[in-house]
Amino acid sequence: MTARKLTFEIFRYNPEDPESKPHMQEFTLAEEPYMTLFRALNMIREEQDTGLQFDFSCRSAVCGSCGMMVNGRPTLACKTLTSDLADTVRLHPLPAFKLIGDLSVDTGTWFRAMAEQVGAWVHERAPFDPKAVEEPMDDELAAAIYESDRCIECGCCVASCGVANVRPGFVAPAGMNRIARFMMDPRDARSDTDWFDVVSNDDGVFGCIGLMACHDVCPKELPLLEVYAYLRRRALGTAFLKKA
Repeated sequence: MTARKLTFEIFRYNPEDPESKPHMQEFTLAEEPYMTLFRALNMIREEQDTGLQFDFSCRSAVCGSCGMMVNGRPTLACKTLTSDLADTVRLHPLPAFKLIGDLSVDTGTWFRAMAEQVGAWVHERAPFDPKAVEEPMDDELAAAIYESDRCIECGCCVASCGVANVRPGFVAPAGMNRIARFMMDPRDARSDTDWFDVVSNDDGVFGCIGLMACHDVCPKELPLLEVYAYLRRRALGTAFLKKA
């Protein structure tokens, strides 16, 4: 059986080169059994254009490095089989992030700024005491926190968010997930009032316009609908208490 011929239309642009102009470049490749986009891009770079820029690390949908727009939809290249795609595949870098070159974007700077904005670390109630007795956590609560911690910070949800693409200060779905994770954590010293100031504004949960594309594109299938509902309930409850 003859291998299918795939055509890749790939966005090319080097912002560091004054002579570089954004354009699409076409490559062709013979499809192999169980080929992923990750494999296809590596073959193109090794055999046709060594200057092609894209990011990868683990190849197992764990590191989140290979996020990109595939036919207009943000996803992970290592998780996408070419057999699930049409003969022509259009690849673009994720929007909302600073472009490094071609398909490579700087997600790290965005996620660090988001973490600093929402205080994405445990704010301790008291100084650490190595001799203190360990406090057990309820199993269901521990499971809920672990569920939020499965986020690999690939940026797919940010790229799919209509608000994040036009408002740089919006903490986006990944930020909301981080807020919910620490809001649930009994080790965190912040009160609902403290969290109200973080989440109850246009850069927080009430800035969401409800498209929920983030929920659809998350490669780890995190329950982002439930996260948003949880944050809104907590914020509204705090608002009512403030008025009382």
